[in-house]
Amino acid sequence: QVQLAESGGGLVQAGGSLRLSCAASGRTFSSYRMGWFRQAPGKEREFVAGFSWSGDNIYYEDSVKGRFTISRDNAKNTVLLQMNSLKPEDTAVYYCAAALTGNAYEYWGQGTQVTVSS
Repeated sequence: QVQLAESGGGLVQAGGSLRLSCAASGRTFSSYRMGWFRQAPGKEREFVAGFSWSGDNIYYEDSVKGRFTISRDNAKNTVLLQMNSLKPEDTAVYYCAAALTGNAYEYWGQGTQVTVSS
């Protein structure tokens, strides 16, 4: 069982920045495929950023490319999402997710609210 806990959400003005953090349990964190997702009110959850299984490749949803950066610290069992130049349309609950086997993300955090005011 893997537990994920997000933090760092909040209210920020358009153009501002936030850094989300996700702390993961488990002794084999470096082998987890990690990703960030978000869900805005009335919309389906969508992929934001994530690593490939090897960790050599990073993927971003088109609307966040150049503004968001995902990173991980395996020594601290942590994955970060640095969000710059935030826009009101980035407002959503952001979730951290982990995949241990296969293509599906099996474990999810409780989410952290990000609100960007115009």
